[in-house]
Amino acid sequence: MPLTLGRDISPLGQPLRRPSSKSPHILVIGGGVIGLVSSWVLLDRGYRVTIVSKAWASDEQRLTSQIAGALWEFPPAVCGQHTDAISLAHSKKWCMTAYHIWDAIASIPSLSQESGVRMMPSDFFFLDKVESDPKQSSKMAEIMASGVRGFYRGSDIIEDRGIDPSYGAVDAYELMAPIIDTDKAMHWLTSLVEKKGASFVTETIEDDLVNIEDSLRARFNADVIVNCAGLQSSTLAGDESVYPIRGGLIRVINDGTAFPKVNAALTITADAAHSSNEIVFLVPRNDNILLIGGITEPHKWDLDLTLESPIIRRMRERCESFLPGLKDARLDADYPLAQGLRPFRGSNVRVERELRRTGSKIVHSYGHGGAGWSLSWGCAQDVAILVDQTLAGIPARPMGGRPGGRGKMEISASL
Repeated sequence: MPLTLGRDISPLGQPLRRPSSKSPHILVIGGGVIGLVSSWVLLDRGYRVTIVSKAWASDEQRLTSQIAGALWEFPPAVCGQHTDAISLAHSKKWCMTAYHIWDAIASIPSLSQESGVRMMPSDFFFLDKVESDPKQSSKMAEIMASGVRGFYRGSDIIEDRGIDPSYGAVDAYELMAPIIDTDKAMHWLTSLVEKKGASFVTETIEDDLVNIEDSLRARFNADVIVNCAGLQSSTLAGDESVYPIRGGLIRVINDGTAFPKVNAALTITADAAHSSNEIVFLVPRNDNILLIGGITEPHKWDLDLTLESPIIRRMRERCESFLPGLKDARLDADYPLAQGLRPFRGSNVRVERELRRTGSKIVHSYGHGGAGWSLSWGCAQDVAILVDQTLAGIPARPMGGRPGGRGKMEISASL
């Protein structure tokens, strides 16, 4: 059964299961959403946890997890890169675990306010009838059966949301989805895992973990190492398939004065548009900010985009054509353009034990791309299971093509 708020994890500032001095010590590498959520699950399971990261959530130098659009999506997501069969098989289970936990957090008013997690309408638009594309039709059927709340399909959504008819959208559906204010959420997660007992070490690790595993475990007195380092996993996991997909988001004031306030996420995904160059991504960040996106630029490492960059200008023009009121939008003067590097890998998201060294006590969780917030809790649950297996001396096995299938342990009923 999937991870559950209250039974398996607690939003309170103490661990569900208090560790003793003899409890196993886990070294987590990475201070983004994947590292923090994994640490939360491990702490509530009764482990002692130390997190090592080169940087932490900040309003000055934001992490990739803060820059993310953070709209929950059923895979493949808006940017359309996770289409590998193995990735989709696991991601569909992971994302639903995350959906229900973010929904539970958002259902408690004080916790929703503190964490920046809200459930809001999320609308997906199509340039052809959904049934005309077998993949889209199948995806819609899966979403309807998945357990999401508030599913509704109808072309009337197009008019209700003020979409320009000339853009060509002819079909749409809506569901209630977690939408996350990432600045607030990252500060909240960092504070919460610290209250639960995690130690924080600011350090950059720049070697393949296989080569330094023994010395690293000795230095931190760690029983298991969990790698949640995103793009740095190209080095830490010796994975040459890791690469960035650069993204950018324009931030505008969404207070209802310059244009009608947008109170729902409005998107055309890459798989629906049949092109990663035609993404429409409009997501309320909080009560006052709307994100305008998006773009996907594989293997672009430089964060040198500006509002005048041609790809950013095309992105804005595309979204203004889709929702005409945006032409009058006022930029967020303090933070008009967010840009970051989504951490992808060549084949699929990797949640797996180290296979290159027999007896290794390393667990990997990386390659989430633009879906870190959507997959976070499901991946963290699998990380905890792999940590358990490692400590139990169970031999490492590769990820299978089917969750719970050969090469992949079934998710346990309770953590």
